[in-house]
Amino acid sequence: MADITTLVQAEQVRLDSDSLGALYRQLGEANADEVICRAVEELAVRLTQSERLWREGDWAALRKSVRSLVAISKQVGMSKLSRVAGDVITALDNNDAVAAAATLTRLLRVGERSLTAVWDLQDLSI
Repeated sequence: MADITTLVQAEQVRLDSDSLGALYRQLGEANADEVICRAVEELAVRLTQSERLWREGDWAALRKSVRSLVAISKQVGMSKLSRVAGDVITALDNNDAVAAAATLTRLLRVGERSLTAVWDLQDLSI
């Protein structure tokens, strides 16, 4: 009987402190906090929507949803999330279903960890 190995996906995410610092300098603390909260909410919605669109096979709408993740995540210093979302778009543009499935799964994982990182950062600032 063959042994089954389970791979643990442990990927570090970090927020780009330079991007966040610039956001706080431009908007001030209260406004930057508001922008970040709205962005986190929108990212959570878009991640869920992206997963649903994948299951439905609506690649055009999925591409649009993931494209919005790129812009939002860049705005709040989530460079890894933005980069992985770009990888999903590339896979979709190449009509590569296997790569799209793999990168979307990674996007969901990185997205969840990125949202947790923001909440942890906000907990530290209180």
